[in-house]
Amino acid sequence: MPDAETPPAADTVTPEMLGFTPYEKPEPPRWRTYSLHLLLFLLTLATTTLAGAEWITGRMFFDQGQGFRLTGWFSTPEILRGLWFSLPFLGVLTVHEFGHYFTARHYRVRTTLPFYIPFFTGFFNTIGTFGAVIRIKDRIFSRKEFFDIGLAGPLAGFLVAVPVLIYGFTHLPDPLEYVFNIHPEYRAYGADYARYVYRAGEGMTLGKPLLYRLLETIFADPARLPPPNELMHYPVLLAGALALFFTALNLLPIGQLDGGHILYGLLGYRRFNRLSVGLFMAFIFYAGLGLFSLHSSTDTWLYWGLPYLLYLILVFRRVLPTPRRGLMLALSVFAAQLAVTLAVPGIQGNPGWLVFGLLLGRVTGIFHPQAPDERPLSPGRKVLGWVMLLIFVLCFSPSPFG
Repeated sequence: MPDAETPPAADTVTPEMLGFTPYEKPEPPRWRTYSLHLLLFLLTLATTTLAGAEWITGRMFFDQGQGFRLTGWFSTPEILRGLWFSLPFLGVLTVHEFGHYFTARHYRVRTTLPFYIPFFTGFFNTIGTFGAVIRIKDRIFSRKEFFDIGLAGPLAGFLVAVPVLIYGFTHLPDPLEYVFNIHPEYRAYGADYARYVYRAGEGMTLGKPLLYRLLETIFADPARLPPPNELMHYPVLLAGALALFFTALNLLPIGQLDGGHILYGLLGYRRFNRLSVGLFMAFIFYAGLGLFSLHSSTDTWLYWGLPYLLYLILVFRRVLPTPRRGLMLALSVFAAQLAVTLAVPGIQGNPGWLVFGLLLGRVTGIFHPQAPDERPLSPGRKVLGWVMLLIFVLCFSPSPFG
């Protein structure tokens, strides 16, 4: 007599054995997926072009003094001038994202096409977009794959951003006539207008990282260089400067940013995550440096000092294993910032980085996952990795917007 059939173990029971048909959400039709990506790209092209037209003409799309009344549609020549910003800027952004995409496909890692994120208000200046992202749909199995996929985007974008800047520096218009056409009221002051129209602390300027200064020195005619307050009206230079900024932002060697993938590939799981904690602490320490001093008024402490302390607790809560240690770390950073501020009166960090620090601490995370294959990189990849970190230094500005 045959042995009785042994019932399957609980963890081997499948839905089919119980008479159920497993449900998997079907993939949307390709035409719908491609249409969504194309629509987002076209919307972002439109918003960045309008943003470029605003920067170049020096006026907003909507008249802020008259509610939602249009100041008048931009003319065709103004729209075409806006393309001088949107096309090079989106070109760098697109090359960056497709660098990631094609490298991931090379390793047979499923990934989406880029999702472009349009953003435009018409009431205040924007750059027309929050950037673009791709979504990795498979697990990455090795340090080499993490390294290659992370590095490909910023390297590809950087190789386009540099020629954009060189073109901008070699095609500068006559600065006086160019600025006077945008600001006719400056003409009354003549060539010395900067002394009269720029007030300390007013207007927005872009920080100049080392690479920008180097290319400016090599390729630009000093007599044609725009004043810092007028750089926003030079579309190609603005696109190139922003491209360097976003390259540096992605190359920050923290967590799962592109720079984090690169440094993880170079150092491995344990060493990288230890270093990432230190780099994140230094990043937050610099960002909030000088924000509050021991000489601040009681009202300042009540309305801003305590919320800032709560911010530090929030961003450091997941950095250490227990909430208590995270609290102690937040208090230590807060005390150290005050001590440095007291020792060096007037020292300032850049509070604008605090928003990005919050995204790192609470959304993307500052730790990198471990790959199943932890074999070290080849010597050639190691050299390229350190070159990319050098590019980060050349593109990074502690105060990108002034």
